Amino acid sequence: MKTWRLVVLLVAATVCVGAASQKPADKVAPPAGSLTAARKYLEGRWGLESFEVRPPGKPPIMVKGSGVLNYDDFGNLTMEIRAPQETTDLLRAAGLNIRDGVVSTKGRTVIDVPNKTLTYFIEGQRSSFETGGGPLALNRKRHWEVTQDVLTLTTKDDDGTPLSISRWKRAK
Repeated sequence: MKTWRLVVLLVAATVCVGAASQKPADKVAPPAGSLTAARKYLEGRWGLESFEVRPPGKPPIMVKGSGVLNYDDFGNLTMEIRAPQETTDLLRAAGLNIRDGVVSTKGRTVIDVPNKTLTYFIEGQRSSFETGGGPLALNRKRHWEVTQDVLTLTTKDDDGTPLSISRWKRAK
């Protein structure tokens, strides 16, 4: 009887020591094309490389400004684009809400991975359809494309014609 107890104790001790010596597995990367992978990719600070607005029936407006986009791990987004004075009136005439040369947005995003779009929900905004027209209106989804460390966001009209294109480079 004592031998049987000794064997049980030795087996139990071996199992406990084996379990304690196992290290937790490294974090597994989320599958490509998943919502988690998209959120992880977008997370961080981005600097504006270029911003173009294409008002219907008018020449494109190339904004020679600066900008920052911050996206956190909860889907919250803050974006600020500073435009030079000479383009502020053109942007306002194209339907952008610009004050003191700054286009500013703060809120959260919903990612649609299969369609590669972002929908913005801005703080204080009851509905994403309240803002009416303009190339950056909230009722326009942002189509996103990733090339290495550059994020391209494009808004389109109802026919699929681009209204605005912004390119952001990941800050290091």
